[in-house]
Amino acid sequence: MRLSLHELTVLGTVLRDAAAREVMPRFRRLPASGVRTKSGPLDLVTEADEAAERVITAGLQRAFPGCVVIGEEATAADPSLLERVGEAELAFVVDPVDGTANFAAGLPLFATMAAAIVRGEVVAAVIHDPVGDDSAFALRGEGAWIAAPDGRRQELRVATPAPVASMTGTTSWRFLPAELKATVCRNLPRIAASWDYRCAGHEYRLLASGQCHFLLFNRLMPWDHAPGWLLHQEAGGYSARFDGSPYRPALHGGGLICTPDAASWHALHTALLQP
Repeated sequence: MRLSLHELTVLGTVLRDAAAREVMPRFRRLPASGVRTKSGPLDLVTEADEAAERVITAGLQRAFPGCVVIGEEATAADPSLLERVGEAELAFVVDPVDGTANFAAGLPLFATMAAAIVRGEVVAAVIHDPVGDDSAFALRGEGAWIAAPDGRRQELRVATPAPVASMTGTTSWRFLPAELKATVCRNLPRIAASWDYRCAGHEYRLLASGQCHFLLFNRLMPWDHAPGWLLHQEAGGYSARFDGSPYRPALHGGGLICTPDAASWHALHTALLQP
């Protein structure tokens, strides 16, 4: 089973409508009671996350009868939902507000995103920017692009490979194990520049459009990475977990490095992860 271009467009419309209805009206208007922590101080949820996920879930279930919707907030309430990522005939992983800390702080850098997964394989993805009101799309085997509401379309392509000393990108080291975190942070001067936007959706969009060379993550929750991983793949990139094995949405750890090509992956892996 694959998603058609029309079905991908439907997915994008569901996300865009939910963001316009539930996310943007609350941006910079959240009451204090509208933000709380989940697992810890770095793990926030807002009323916008919860309201948008309900709307997206209902929209996907109408458009794709029988599908399984695995939302970040629903999974926080029922962790067993994660077990269905690799087995469902058609599942959607959904992050209603990726970059919740930015959203809650009033920073205009957050995304609404989802990926379609068929029997464990990521086949389609959308990363919508509610502030810019455009969406990045990827369809397995058919490329990746950004589309605006007026129909303008920009094809996505990763950056030209570069030596490690010239590479720029995201190094999300805060969830790394202590020893590996120390190694990576000590090795950061080996690259040209690194940042962390606290929003995987926008970081993957930058990567897929050739605006940086790499992303490095440790924790791999599927709603955070399945959409961007496919976007990067379809834009011509190469990625693998820290041990060199392929990314799978049913695997939630083991780290991930995304680069323009395999040679860049090996060079960056050596530069950042080796003591």
